[in-house]
Amino acid sequence: MKAVVTRVSEASVTIEGAVRGSIGKGYLVLLGVGPEDTEAEAIRLARKICNLRVFEDEAGKMNLDLNAVGGELLIISQFTLYADLGGRRPGFSHAAKPDQAIPLYEKFKAACASEGFHVECGEFGADMKVASVNDGPVTLIFDTAVL
Repeated sequence: MKAVVTRVSEASVTIEGAVRGSIGKGYLVLLGVGPEDTEAEAIRLARKICNLRVFEDEAGKMNLDLNAVGGELLIISQFTLYADLGGRRPGFSHAAKPDQAIPLYEKFKAACASEGFHVECGEFGADMKVASVNDGPVTLIFDTAVL
């Protein structure tokens, strides 16, 4: 699995003109699923992200986690994280097919919720408009193949 995690002061996702999900302070997570990914990796990645300490403490150091700041998560499926960029037009054959990706996307969301966090999400495969106010900015890239 691959995830791009951005610390935000707010974020939302709109589908067909209607806001489907929105959060205040927390993480915007763009999540891609590869064909070799497993449920165990989805759970491990969710725990890693939920326990990440990238919010500033009173001394201005990145020392607080999502729980300490009352943060939320907006999770968006993002198969393009597995793009093959060898040519001028990206290919997406390295991304998991929907029958495998959807259950792992759902498992990741459930694992974040089971950590005690409010989770909002987009819709797998939908044309989504994602808005965010990046905080910092702080943006981190995760890949379970190297974690």
